[in-house]
Amino acid sequence: MSTSEKKLKEGFTTGTAAAAGAKAALLAKAGIYLKKVETPLPIRGTFLVPVSKIEKISDNSFKAHVIKDGGDDPDVTDKAEIIVTVNFTPDSDNSVIIKGGKGVGKVTKPGLPVPVGEWAINPYPRKQIKMAVYEALKTIGERGKVEVIVEVKDGEKIAKKTLNPKLGIVGGISILGTRGTVKPFSNKAYADTIKICMNVASTINKESVALCTGGRSERLLKAYLDLPDESFIQIGDFFAFSMMVAKKLGFKKIYIGSFFGKLVKVFQKNPYTHAKCCDIDFASLADWCYKMGISEQKSVKIKNSNTASQALDVILSSKCCDEIITSIIKEAILYLKRFAGEIEIFYYLFDPKGKLIKSFP
Repeated sequence: MSTSEKKLKEGFTTGTAAAAGAKAALLAKAGIYLKKVETPLPIRGTFLVPVSKIEKISDNSFKAHVIKDGGDDPDVTDKAEIIVTVNFTPDSDNSVIIKGGKGVGKVTKPGLPVPVGEWAINPYPRKQIKMAVYEALKTIGERGKVEVIVEVKDGEKIAKKTLNPKLGIVGGISILGTRGTVKPFSNKAYADTIKICMNVASTINKESVALCTGGRSERLLKAYLDLPDESFIQIGDFFAFSMMVAKKLGFKKIYIGSFFGKLVKVFQKNPYTHAKCCDIDFASLADWCYKMGISEQKSVKIKNSNTASQALDVILSSKCCDEIITSIIKEAILYLKRFAGEIEIFYYLFDPKGKLIKSFP
C-alpha cells in the first residue's frame, strides 16, 4: 500500500485522555490495572486509549498518566502527558467533582463555554469524565464521591503555542474535544476555534473584528488598527464561514488582512481558499486586468504566471496598478457581502515583504 493509499490514523482529544485517566485510576482502586482503557466518547461510542502509568497514592487515591495522541492530525498538544488523580470517598450517592491542576488553564475572560474563574475544562470533556467515572464505579461495585484532578505536564509551556493567552486562559492548556476523537486533517476543529475566538472578541468589542489569514498578516494588520488583541483572529482559508459567524454575532465592521493569493481566490468567488480545493485561475485574472487597462503583453505574463506573487509583480509594474488592485478588492468585498450581509468590510492587502499595497475603502 502506497503512502497516499494508507489509511490515516484517528487520534483522541485531551478530553478523552482525561476521561481515560480518570477511569483507569478509579479502576485501580479495585486492583484493576489496565494498559488500555475503553473510554466513553461524549456523544456516542468508545475509544481504546493507552495508559502509560498508574500510581497508588493511598487506598482511595490513584493517579493515571495518559499520553495524548492526535493520530495523523497532530497539534501542539500531541504527545502531551495528561495526569489524572482520583480521590474516592465512600458515599451513598455517586457524585463527581472535576478540577484542574498544574498545566491546566483558568478562564479569565467571558465568551468561552466555561464561566470566568473556572478551570478550562470544556463541557463535553466534563461530561465525558463523569461518564468514565460512573462506568468505573459500576465495574468496581462501589458508590461514592469522586474528586477528579486533571493536570498536564509542561502545560504552561504548551499553552504559549496556542490561542489561550489571547482568549484569556491563563496557567496552561484547555481540556477540549466535542466528539472525543480527532479526525485526520479535519477542518471542523479550525472552524470551531474561529467561532470561539470571534465569540470572545464580541464580548470585548462588539463593533469591529479583524480577520487575518495567518500569523504574519495578523502582525502586519495590527500596525494599522487600534483594536484589542482579542479582536484579531486568524481565519486561515475560512473566508465565507468567518463572514457568516461575524454576521451572526452582530459585528458592524470587519477588517481583513491578507496577501495577494488569498485575495484573488476570494475575488474569483471561492468561499474556502485552501490550495487543495481551489487554484488561482490566472487566465481569468489576466482577462480582468486587460479589461482594466493593462497592456496585452503584461496580460500574457499574468496568464503564464506560476504564482500569485509573480502575477502581482506584473500588475504592480503597470501604470494602472492602483485601478486594478482596487477593482479586485471591490469585487472580493462584494462577494464576501453575500455571507456578511450589511457589515462594512475593509480590506488591507500586503505584499510578500510585508508592505501595505492597498487599504480599501
